[in-house]
Amino acid sequence: MAVTTEAKLDARRLRADFPIFEQPIHGKPLAYLDSANSSQKPRQVLDTVRDFYETSYANVHRAVYELGLRSDAAFDGAREKARVFVNAETTGEVIFTRNATEGLNLVAYAWGLDNLGPGDLVLVTELEHHSNFVPWQFIAERKGADFAAIPIDSGGELRLEALDELEARGRVRLVACGLVSNSLGTVNPVAELAAWAHERGAIMVVDAAQAAPHRPLNVQALGCDFLAFTGHKMCAPSGIGVLWGRRELLERMSPFELGGEMIRKVTVERTTWNDLPHKFEAGTPPIAQAVGLGAAIDYLTETGLEAIERHEAELTAYAWGRLSEVPGLTLYGPPPDRRAGIVSFNLEGIHPHDVAQIVDSEGVAVRAGHHCNQPLMTRLGINATTRASFYLYTLPEEIDRLVDGLHKARKLFG
Repeated sequence: MAVTTEAKLDARRLRADFPIFEQPIHGKPLAYLDSANSSQKPRQVLDTVRDFYETSYANVHRAVYELGLRSDAAFDGAREKARVFVNAETTGEVIFTRNATEGLNLVAYAWGLDNLGPGDLVLVTELEHHSNFVPWQFIAERKGADFAAIPIDSGGELRLEALDELEARGRVRLVACGLVSNSLGTVNPVAELAAWAHERGAIMVVDAAQAAPHRPLNVQALGCDFLAFTGHKMCAPSGIGVLWGRRELLERMSPFELGGEMIRKVTVERTTWNDLPHKFEAGTPPIAQAVGLGAAIDYLTETGLEAIERHEAELTAYAWGRLSEVPGLTLYGPPPDRRAGIVSFNLEGIHPHDVAQIVDSEGVAVRAGHHCNQPLMTRLGINATTRASFYLYTLPEEIDRLVDGLHKARKLFG
């Protein structure tokens, strides 16, 4: 019988692809533990973007000269890579946006304004990033619909048994949920929620900003109706994101922005809209950023998203164990085997901002604050946390350096 072994990610080798790690921070090697905020960029992406600007830049879908054709090919090629990345059926369902936030707002305005009203219920979760919470709260209030959040338990996981009680509040029309929590790393049962929503005639909107860089995505398997992610968290430039939506929904929706490219014909009497995806891409798009996203998808695909996920799972388990050794430290969220590569914690008596500054003096970069999760912070009874997050270039010894920095903070504030 043939025996197969899973390929193991070599983070030390991959770090050589990232120029930013060549510089010291405060005289020490950089330990970048803030990839949930934004990732660093490999040379393969940086070189692709620079080469595009130096040899092939022109506005897209507007020129028949050589540079225009090269630019079209690179831009349209990036869209095809994004289609494959999420297993969409057609490129027409893949809309380029500035980031996941814009993609989620696009759905809130272009679908929500025309489809929500009194008697309807919009459900989000207590784990949501503000970008998948506030737009739905705003549109629901504007349209007279009810708005509610699926609660979490003490371990930071969704209490799905609360759905029956929530459903009694109105006609469920939309469920919005992040695939991975950006604060706790909780991996949510999106496919189960999508099935529940569809049984009630509702649509399912997924924020995949924290999932796309770290694990394979398959919109068919998830069963969702819309899914948004952003490039800057997955080794791509900032200023580029992707919204995937079901064609039948996108075709019925009104445009989100109006102007060039998204039109078919304009007269004084009437304007008609372009085909998908251009209907939702008004004006000059983020061309070089999209090309950079395509290069980042190539890089992650070659590295192997399954290998990245396994690497981060090992780091998360190691971090959980090391952090648990620190006196006075509280960890939030589910255990390592039910979370992604994110750990949030607090040190008793020390503000997270002070913790982050102390560990920065040791060359360790972590995030401190409410992480655009104020409803979650309220649920946890705190104002903020310190958050460490891992990626394909993270090494176990960087977690050791974080722990050393935490001991230093305890000593300074003791």
